[in-house]
Amino acid sequence: MEWSTILVLCGSFFLLLAIGTPISFAIGIASLLTIMMSIPFDAAIAVISQKMASGLDSFSLLAIPFFILAGNIMNRGGIALRLVEFAKVLGGRLPGSLAHVNVLANMMFGSISGSAVAATAAVGSTMAPLQKKEGYDPAFSAAVNITSSPTGLLIPPSNTFIVYSLISGGTSIGALFLAGYIPGILMGLGIMLVAGFIAKKRGYPVSPKPSFKEVTSKTLDALPSLGLVIVIIGGIIAGIFTATEASAIAVVYTLILSVGIYREIPIKQLPSIILEAMITTSIVLLLIGTSMGMSWAMANADIPYMISDALLTISENPIIILLIINVILLIIGTFMDMTPALLIFTPIFLPIALELGMDPVHFGILMTFNLSIGICTPPVGSTLFVGCSVGGVKIDQVIKPLLPFYFILICTLLLITYVPQLSLLLPQLLLGY
Repeated sequence: MEWSTILVLCGSFFLLLAIGTPISFAIGIASLLTIMMSIPFDAAIAVISQKMASGLDSFSLLAIPFFILAGNIMNRGGIALRLVEFAKVLGGRLPGSLAHVNVLANMMFGSISGSAVAATAAVGSTMAPLQKKEGYDPAFSAAVNITSSPTGLLIPPSNTFIVYSLISGGTSIGALFLAGYIPGILMGLGIMLVAGFIAKKRGYPVSPKPSFKEVTSKTLDALPSLGLVIVIIGGIIAGIFTATEASAIAVVYTLILSVGIYREIPIKQLPSIILEAMITTSIVLLLIGTSMGMSWAMANADIPYMISDALLTISENPIIILLIINVILLIIGTFMDMTPALLIFTPIFLPIALELGMDPVHFGILMTFNLSIGICTPPVGSTLFVGCSVGGVKIDQVIKPLLPFYFILICTLLLITYVPQLSLLLPQLLLGY
């Protein structure tokens, strides 16, 4: 009965995905069919409806629509161009300087907007013409842009950490935010290392040294944008406000910045920006609701315990178990988007990690880092498609240039997995976690 439940859940889910069913509905229908194996149809409908509603009844989830709205305002507020100019100041003298500028700009813009896809589009569309003019291979430029954009999912504020906090039973969002800094920076530095090596080998140009006046003006122009991170993280660390309250402050801050200071967004555009944020929020919350129903269906069928027992029969060595979990998540990430993968597989793998003595904050960073690699890979990687589109290249052209970047990302993932202090150092120092 237990294995037949897994077969029904997984079989119906992947069958629905294969025929083109939207993932939220695929999750909900598969969950319903699984629950119906143990209780009648009318009771199953009531149960899954109740679990979806109760799953969304969380104060922490209020942060998601606010951060999405703040990100949308930033995307149209002229922030990307200012951050690119500031990144030129930071990385302009390195070999293949425009590639490093792309990485640094993605790290900054992605962390501020909280969206890897937005960073890929905004920064990539700005950098691609500049890199092409300097003689960069468009496929190489696209590969740099695609693999560096997920750094913003680790460097806070990040909606991914809010979702993980909910599904993991209330892991501290503030601790997760702080824990993401070092892994996110390591991800960016790893990509810069590979990009620099390739750029030097190919003889890509180094940008001219900027004057002191240029450095000063570009830094001052970007400081208000970077100030958002200081306000949000500083307020959380100081205990002035919670992560959810910080999301509302982010909206006010970005409105003042984009409408009042930069004057890039006319007042008449705000309704369309808010509507776009509402649509995105609805999609995310429906996904969370149906995933909470699936989590209950799996727990009711003891599926997490079965998988845990199966893994622990292979080995009791934490190194081997974590390696297996990473391999499974890497495979899952190639065909499933990040949020549903996080919602579905956290309840399965988190109990195993806790049994191995792993901290839930550390495991949240591991899952986020791992699944962020998946959004850069075919066949369904969102940043892969967007990056190829703005870079003007086909997917088959960019696969080979992506391989060395995949390698460094996996190496960094293993480093994050087996060195917990890389994730836990800042929460321990600043929050006493």
